[in-house]
Amino acid sequence: MPDQLIFAMEVTLNGLMTGVMYALVALGFVLIFKASGIFNYAQGVMALFAAMTLVGIQQGRVPFSHLINEIFGTDVHYFGWEVPALAAIALTVVVMIGFAWLVQRFVFRHLVGQEPIILFMATIGLAYFLEGVSDLMWGSEIRNLDVGLPQGINDVIDTTTFEIFGYGFFIDNLDISAAIIAAVLVTGLIAFAQYTKQGRAMRAVADDHQAALSVGIKLNYVWVLVWSLAGIVALVAGIMWGSKSGVQFSLSLIALKALPVLMLGGFTSIPGAIVGGLIIGVGEALFEFAVGPMIGGATENWFAYVLALIFLVFRPQGLFGEKIIERV
Repeated sequence: MPDQLIFAMEVTLNGLMTGVMYALVALGFVLIFKASGIFNYAQGVMALFAAMTLVGIQQGRVPFSHLINEIFGTDVHYFGWEVPALAAIALTVVVMIGFAWLVQRFVFRHLVGQEPIILFMATIGLAYFLEGVSDLMWGSEIRNLDVGLPQGINDVIDTTTFEIFGYGFFIDNLDISAAIIAAVLVTGLIAFAQYTKQGRAMRAVADDHQAALSVGIKLNYVWVLVWSLAGIVALVAGIMWGSKSGVQFSLSLIALKALPVLMLGGFTSIPGAIVGGLIIGVGEALFEFAVGPMIGGATENWFAYVLALIFLVFRPQGLFGEKIIERV
């Protein structure tokens, strides 16, 4: 088998793994949009905040230590203990649920029935506010995140492919873990949305806030639930990306890569987020492999957006999105 074909196969596999990471971020967007009709610009910052909070809890950091030290003239940064990974994750989930309640209580509770553009602008303000709080609460230093997930090249795949092709495939164990976790997460979210009373209430609220209220659905409860789920998904995405590239403020920019994923898969489809992520991941990897050397490389920066633009022209609702039909 030609070396180039074998290398293309490895690139495809790595593209699939990267696509899963994109899809994890896109899932948070889909959850909130599907349940409330809000495009949550703050989803990427939520992933950053969740990852920073997890690291801070693990390392026993004092929240707002820089502010406290400046006000009281102290020099305290750590409590003096470390928290096990699972306990730190559980505490971070509690923090994200608390964040969801605060968002509903002080922001979206007052915006019921408002136009989508107003809700979108509210999420932009929320994103910048949360980014500032993250910086003030935990500092801006780059930190390593380790929750015990396996990392490094998978020796089994490397050895097996070497025996078959005479060339080993370098697949990261962290990417494999992300794929497994994403599959479990998507299965659970689909089951929740389709087969539970709360899931049906989420879909009703998305269709019409006022109509949902008129049939007895508690809008405040549903929005807290939705933002809590999106916060948990943001935590999972933050763990994966933070473990891969470190916890830093550029982590919030992964939301920008989720936008083409949503355009391909559809803003209202949980499976679409996964499929869209895989298409983007494989597409940009193969395009860089085949075309990049001819045009100077770095095509990953723009390929996804060009592909999304093509989809918008021919299928604006995405592959799995619901086509909106307005009757006059």
